[in-house]
Amino acid sequence: MDELLLEAKQRYRISEKDPETNPIIEVRNLSVWYDNSLEAVKKLSLPIYPNKITAIIGPNGCGKSTFLRALNRLHMIGNNVRIEGHIFFDGFDINLPEVNEIEVRRKIGLILQRPYPFPHLSIFDNIASGLRFLGMKKKDGIEDIVRDSLEKAAVWNEVKDRLNQKATSLSSGQQQRLCIARALAVKPEVLLLDEPTSALDPNATGRVEDILSELSQTMTLVMVTHSMNQAARLTNNVVFMMNGTIVEWGRTDKIFTSPDHAVTMEYITGQLD
Repeated sequence: MDELLLEAKQRYRISEKDPETNPIIEVRNLSVWYDNSLEAVKKLSLPIYPNKITAIIGPNGCGKSTFLRALNRLHMIGNNVRIEGHIFFDGFDINLPEVNEIEVRRKIGLILQRPYPFPHLSIFDNIASGLRFLGMKKKDGIEDIVRDSLEKAAVWNEVKDRLNQKATSLSSGQQQRLCIARALAVKPEVLLLDEPTSALDPNATGRVEDILSELSQTMTLVMVTHSMNQAARLTNNVVFMMNGTIVEWGRTDKIFTSPDHAVTMEYITGQLD
């Protein structure tokens, strides 16, 4: 674990005098209830900065996934959910009733823990489906966008000769990269990832991490992870949650080497489950 902390410190040696840019997402006093009784997240407030990778860490059941899904209103689908507080994205509150939730999810995409390609669609149609939903036609350059998205997800060379095959014919690692490509096709500004590598082998995990590192140069990523090694080597900022609240958040080097709360270090070093 000492090597892990040292790696984080060396990699993210950033002057405290460097100013942060304006946040792309700002969460203010966010609370989410299920069935009007279970308060899954409690008065969360934090900024999420552009072109960085923010990790959300914490024990099982602490509200990480609920918080992540709240960032693109996915928690509102099929659940008896009540929400209070605000999530500002590009200056507007995404929870206002007049805000188009489909447009929110186009700009703030979500990758789930297990890859879920549309099982009855080909590799090509998996990527093109979102574009067609938005009203694009072949003449609008769908084929070029599909290729570009697959290239950004580092899977084009593996699938370019079988685009008409079912997406379920791919390995789990390829399927996850396909799902990333599908999300990228509609040009999101933010990509949310809920343990995107937990179901993958080490080789596939490394490939996905390389993709995420590259994507963070031009877009914002927020990811839930249980891997402290992954959070240390891949992310810029860390949010540590327990019992539905934020214990602390900050730059990865600060959280992994000198957190403000002892419980944070206990969790990072494996002393707290």
